[in-house]
Amino acid sequence: MPRVAMLLSGCGNMDGSEIHESVAALIAIDQKGWDVVFTAPDITQQRTVSYLNGDEFPSRNALQESARIARGKIEKLNEMLLDEVDAIVIPGGLGAALTLCDFAVRGTSCKVLPEVDLFLKSAHDRGIPIGAMCIAPALVAKCIPGATVTVGNDPATAGKIRDMGCEHVDCPAGNAHTDMKNRIVTTPAYMTATGPAQVLEGAINMVNALEKLISPS
Repeated sequence: MPRVAMLLSGCGNMDGSEIHESVAALIAIDQKGWDVVFTAPDITQQRTVSYLNGDEFPSRNALQESARIARGKIEKLNEMLLDEVDAIVIPGGLGAALTLCDFAVRGTSCKVLPEVDLFLKSAHDRGIPIGAMCIAPALVAKCIPGATVTVGNDPATAGKIRDMGCEHVDCPAGNAHTDMKNRIVTTPAYMTATGPAQVLEGAINMVNALEKLISPS
């Protein structure tokens, strides 16, 4: 039975992992009967805000906050986890572009958190498929030069992805794009989705594509 590592960055779209996207991916994975291991870096989030008014809150820990989505069952991000999994899924949310990397602040000159960079590059070297949603494909693009990804049809973000040495393809919210060469599957999710139904549709298509990479017919 395949096992998927879901890489989280906190809890909530404005400063961590987007909850709808995380749950949609979890449902899509669970429908396959696969196991999920949640993981996150044990670091301070780059931003923590009030979801009522956007005010800045005192900093919180990404692993602690991600444990909310994982219902408490989560592991600290570690390269050794790759020995146990068949695929990786990264939901979007600003945590992917603020804490896992700082793409939201520095754009093409962004830096990736070292343990995340090692985790994703090592996964790529091993041929472990990577799925990414919403803005998370920008993180993948920074780690894996030459990758082809989608964030929907946002020209500004697409341009930055190209400037980082990757290709971007436009894609509807409910679809997913597969880069067969690099074994990467991406879906726009809330970059273009108008509601959770489209996010779930895209997540299901992403997981279906990951299945083909894990167990090619």
